[in-house]
Formats: sequence, structure tokens, C-alpha cells
Amino acid sequence: MPSSPATDRPGSSAVPPSAGRTEEPIMLELVDENGVTTGTAEKLSAHLAPGRLHRAFSVFLFDDEGRLLLQRRALGKYHSPGVWSNTCCGHPYPGEQPFVAAARRTAEELGVAPVLMREAGTVRYNHPDPASGLVEQEFNHLYVGVVRGPLDPDPEEIDDTAFAGPADLAALRAEGTFSAWFGSVLDAALPAVREVTGGRAGW
Repeated sequence: MPSSPATDRPGSSAVPPSAGRTEEPIMLELVDENGVTTGTAEKLSAHLAPGRLHRAFSVFLFDDEGRLLLQRRALGKYHSPGVWSNTCCGHPYPGEQPFVAAARRTAEELGVAPVLMREAGTVRYNHPDPASGLVEQEFNHLYVGVVRGPLDPDPEEIDDTAFAGPADLAALRAEGTFSAWFGSVLDAALPAVREVTGGRAGW
């Protein structure tokens, strides 16, 4: 299972453009049980127990051998740091189409754009994170696709990456080092995974 740690990017030690001014709060889109928008909430407040149902996305990208690109979340993240998870996940901005957000965040976090990405349905779940006490109440839009070309992970987001087939993934999951939501999103995405990979790697 090839693995490659994230490295500092050129200029990463420079003072960020936002230095010296107050950061705008990150807002999420609240939804009902049918995925219909009901309002907005600040990101952290939406994850405080018991959690508020909000829109999210999860991306699963595979190489030409049918291996899944995994990421290990950076240790500095406030939520689920240092655990393995799917290729990319996050939240659309209010009013942003989930597909657009998924493509944008994949490029921002991994420094590569999918060569193919398709919708793979939605899944709704409620997953408390035992370590942080935060709660994932999410209506999650799923995307499956193919990735080629070298990765350039953002070290503030990603500590490590790896391509894994089913056996590699099972070994990693046995160590209990995955995000709380990973199993739910993977199970829901598997029918589309099998279509995209065409049986390669045995998904």
C-alpha cells in the first residue's frame, strides 16, 4: 500500500493574507431530513452535541488499478485529527452546489483534480466522535471517480495519503484509526464504486 506524507508547499511559511484581520466564520447549510435547505449555522456550533443536520459531501477517488485514495487527517485539525478517511470530505458553502464543492475541496486539499467524478447518491447519519465530543449530523452527498497524476497534499489538511485495495483497507480499519463516518459513506457509495472501478481490485 504505497503511502506518501504531505510535505510543506513553497511559501507555506509566509504570513497568510488574512493575518491581522478577523476571520469570517465558516457557515454551513442546514437541511431537513429530505435534504431541503432550512437555514445556516456556524461550522463548530453545528457540530456541538447533539449536532444540527447539515449538508456535507464525501469523495472516493480510485487509481487505474482500482485502489482507493485515502487521506490521514492532519494532526492540527480540531475534528478527528490524525485518523484515516476517504479521499476528501467537507461541507459546501451555503448555496454552493455539492458537486462543485467536492471538486473544489479535492483540488485544494490534494492538489489534483479528478479526471472523472460522478454522483453516487446520498446518505444521512448521526456519528458522535468519542475523542472530541463533536457530533456529525449530516446529509451527505457522495461522489466516486478516478484520479491520475502526482498528488500535492496541503499539510494543514492532510498528514499522509495512501492507495488501498480492499485487503489493505481491511487491515487499516482493523487498527481502529478511521473517521467515525467512514464506514457509513463507504457502504453507501459501494454500488457506484463497483461501476466506476469495473471490478478492478475486487470492490
